Amino acid sequence: MELALTVLNITAPVFLLAAVGFVWVKLGFEYRVEFVTRMAMTLAVPCLIFVALMNIEVAPEAVAALTLASFVAYALVMIGCFIVIKLAKLDSQTYLAPLIFGNTGNLGLPLALFAFGEVGLGYAVVVFAVMAILSFTIGIWMVAGAGSLKRVVQEPLVGATLLGALFLWQGWETPAFLTNAIELIGQMAIPMMLITLGVAVARLQTKAMTQAVILSVVKVAICGAAGWAAATWFGLDPVAAGVLILQVATPVAVTSYLLAEKYGADAQPVAGLVVASTLLSVLILPLILAIVI
Repeated sequence: MELALTVLNITAPVFLLAAVGFVWVKLGFEYRVEFVTRMAMTLAVPCLIFVALMNIEVAPEAVAALTLASFVAYALVMIGCFIVIKLAKLDSQTYLAPLIFGNTGNLGLPLALFAFGEVGLGYAVVVFAVMAILSFTIGIWMVAGAGSLKRVVQEPLVGATLLGALFLWQGWETPAFLTNAIELIGQMAIPMMLITLGVAVARLQTKAMTQAVILSVVKVAICGAAGWAAATWFGLDPVAAGVLILQVATPVAVTSYLLAEKYGADAQPVAGLVVASTLLSVLILPLILAIVI
């Protein structure tokens, strides 16, 4: 009973904030997703990442191990999802990237924070950064046939990650007034991302959900196994291992739908995956948390 209450306390704020966005749109109120997303990804999230890495109280070697484990975990996920798509005779341009890259930002960061505290958030931004680098290069190549290394370099969250890692490695800290200002900006990120997630899900139009539900379950199984294997291989401590498994197993991100629309893939099945996997995560993520915490 105590474990169930702990998991509920962790997950309820996340899904309640997403529900706020969902209800907001259903009531007919205006919500400019493009503006909010740009502010979050250009300003709030980079500030959150930088402060989290600068203040994380773990050895740089542990962060390096988690970074390598994250790359290995996503490599295993890529292999597993590729095999599933080929066996099911599905279009890899449409299905491969969404099944690989989860919602490590909107859902993963707040869940890691609520479940594991500031240390968990610091670990989570490492996995988030690895996912972002892979999705802007290999992920775009899967959807469009061409990666974008230039875009990776230009992404503020990548710069914030590298700068935060440098401060962690050197033991540097920004002046107190600057840290407080950056931290205050970063605190916007999580509620903004969660509410925007609810808004985006409310606006998606989906069909043929049976296949989406099946693929969502398969995705969680592959991702959970890959996260566990990578964490075990690199001997991560329990918090880092829990964060890695949780982050890799997050549902399909709304950005996968936007990329499908932009690069000419079949966007409707991707929309179905976003909705189905997000709804399933209400049940699945608490189970994962119950195992890893």
